[in-house]
Amino acid sequence: MNVLDAINTRASAAKLDLPAPTREQMEKILVSGCHAPDHGKLAPWRFIVLEGDKRNILGRAMIEAMKAANPAATDADLERERAKVDRAPTIVVVAAKTVDKGDKIPQIEQVVAVGAATQNVFLAANALGFGAMWKTGGPAYDPIVKRALGLEVQDQIIGFVYLGTATMAGQVKSPNMDGRIQFL
Repeated sequence: MNVLDAINTRASAAKLDLPAPTREQMEKILVSGCHAPDHGKLAPWRFIVLEGDKRNILGRAMIEAMKAANPAATDADLERERAKVDRAPTIVVVAAKTVDKGDKIPQIEQVVAVGAATQNVFLAANALGFGAMWKTGGPAYDPIVKRALGLEVQDQIIGFVYLGTATMAGQVKSPNMDGRIQFL
């Protein structure tokens, strides 16, 4: 698949299942992420791969975060939160680990680089025939979740990328270009 086809056919999968990418395929996907533009060659991205039962590390942390934020959460609320890790057989937690480079390389540029890395991961998965979903939500910003994943509180989770075989394809959206492109 060429890069334009990968970009123009990319859609978030509606439902994912096995088979998941193999270790070799995951390496290709993540190496693609590492080819994102990176001012200063800081490589601010971190990819934490959770497969199979290891997804429960995130699930347990999401439950603890919900309990801390909402002590009145019911067992059903907690189970709904935990079940999010069952959306796909593989989850890649993409985080930004930025460094203070002052005005030379502002932190926003480092975070944007991680966003570009995440998009590369998405496109590489698509090119290899896998479906993906990019999710965030409250757990992405929660210090309990970050610590459970081995991140520092100041690190930023850019997304939880769910990967697997699409059993229900997402819809490729037509881009809304009205007023969004301007040639001068």
